[in-house]
Amino acid sequence: MKILASLRVTPVGTSSTSVSSYVAEAVKILERRNVKYIVTPFSTDVELGSLPELAEVVEEVVSRLRSLGVSRVLVDVTVDFRFDKEVSLERRVSSVSEKLGKN
Repeated sequence: MKILASLRVTPVGTSSTSVSSYVAEAVKILERRNVKYIVTPFSTDVELGSLPELAEVVEEVVSRLRSLGVSRVLVDVTVDFRFDKEVSLERRVSSVSEKLGKN
């Protein structure tokens, strides 16, 4: 069963108001793990195989930010468990596009 999740990781106490370099570090982890993802302006959506895999990803991202000198990290996670059919990031986007007549 795949799960979809939206991750928002916010480093606190950095020397800059920009977070894009930290987002890039998180995306490098997703790419290394071969996790399917979509970066959006406010979060990164991921497609994973299990809740434990999601926990591992979050732990690795937090650990990486800590190694970069971040002293506090806020993490918001929204998880979509769908039991009646298989889910994917692409399908969720295309479903909305279809309803808007954009396909």
